[in-house]
Amino acid sequence: MKIRHFAAASALALTLAAPTASADTFVRMVSGPSGGSWYPLGAKIMQVLDEKVDGITTSNTSGGGISNVLSVNGGDAEIGWSYAHTAFNGYSGKGKFKKAQPDVRHFATLYPAMFQVAVRKDSAIKSFEDMKGANISPGKAKWTGTAFAESIIKAYGYGFDDIKANGGTVHHVSYTESVALMKDNHIDVFMAATSMPQASFLELEHSPGIRFIGLPQDKLESILKANPGYITGHMPKGVYKSLDQDLNTLGIVTNMVVHKDLPDDLVYKMCKVFWEHHATFAEVKKVWNRVKLENALDGAAIPIHPGAAKCYAELGVKKG
Repeated sequence: MKIRHFAAASALALTLAAPTASADTFVRMVSGPSGGSWYPLGAKIMQVLDEKVDGITTSNTSGGGISNVLSVNGGDAEIGWSYAHTAFNGYSGKGKFKKAQPDVRHFATLYPAMFQVAVRKDSAIKSFEDMKGANISPGKAKWTGTAFAESIIKAYGYGFDDIKANGGTVHHVSYTESVALMKDNHIDVFMAATSMPQASFLELEHSPGIRFIGLPQDKLESILKANPGYITGHMPKGVYKSLDQDLNTLGIVTNMVVHKDLPDDLVYKMCKVFWEHHATFAEVKKVWNRVKLENALDGAAIPIHPGAAKCYAELGVKKG
């Protein structure tokens, strides 16, 4: 009995003496849709951060350029993928944002993305002018690609409601669902703002076969004038097997944002690990080879998180 009492007392003493373990900081990423580049890259990035940065637990979920800014600002995620133009609009409360999103901060500039538009190879659609009554899939409602689509068709004098009124449909679905819809002949047009070449378009190129549609120079210039922050995009001949000529389109710079309240030292460590493992991320998607440390602050139109700023100062990166 005495031994049992002694053992119990000793265990109690050890429990009281042991330091209280602090819970890990949960760092949640919102990236992109399945079938795109953001999601698999986001998954690998969060895996590496989880393994290499002490005191954090990570996750990665799908999202879109606009919704990710809302999620990070609202505290539903700590880090998110977006575009420099979209992040600026969110921070400023412009464009598709009903109010300012003041709690997002720049973490890193990544690579340019192109707005890509494809129709079935045998489609009669030759331009955006021919889509006024078509069945289209421009992306989910709060994706940047959808905002691109609206900007373009506005320049042609119509909108999503006009498409529906003319007997067409507008499907706000994921890349994977868009591919299935086109294969089943339920949509005429698939649109996405993403890297090139992109898996969904490659799949559709294989079956049922697709043809890409670009923008004439005059329309491109009017859209750029009406939407500060968009850039001229270029789809070079051969980037897809079916693309037999260069096409003009819209472009934008991909970036990552973080919440302003993430501790400076944590963001600093995340930044260092992020760039130290560049080669690991390039193994996931070749587009990562276009991500350059020296461009990490290019297009940063919102405040840079102090932790990231310290990281870049040490690495010799200056804002372009």
